[in-house]
Amino acid sequence: MVFGKGFSLKTKGFSDVKDVTQEVESIVSQSGIGQGLAHIFVIGSTASVSTIEYEPALVEDLRDEMEKLIPSSRPSRHSQTWGDDNGFSHLRATLMGPGMSVPVVDGKLLLGTWQQIVVIDHDNRPRNRKIHVQVMGDAGKSE
Repeated sequence: MVFGKGFSLKTKGFSDVKDVTQEVESIVSQSGIGQGLAHIFVIGSTASVSTIEYEPALVEDLRDEMEKLIPSSRPSRHSQTWGDDNGFSHLRATLMGPGMSVPVVDGKLLLGTWQQIVVIDHDNRPRNRKIHVQVMGDAGKSE
């Protein structure tokens, strides 16, 4: 059985981190799948999906580390070619990846107590991001 559904969210760019755990949990619940995988995918080349303890200080630490790793001020050939000054956002998104899978056990996401699913928008402007969740598996209970 496969069930897919999308949702949108507004972001600010510059590695804006948004907790989407509730939205993904809702889609898993709607799917009726008891055992399987939920794949969360952000559509676009300047955003990523990951997990983190979604806590304000840690979110700021993540933003700081992204800026150290690939500074938004660093010139890029992409920015020179296209004139959009967002080469850094493509590089950040590529390193982190556009999607991830989370096990579904007994109809629920298998996440740690302090583990939330986040979308990170690395672009240099606000965006309306589209996220797609594909849930695959069967309706059974674990044994």
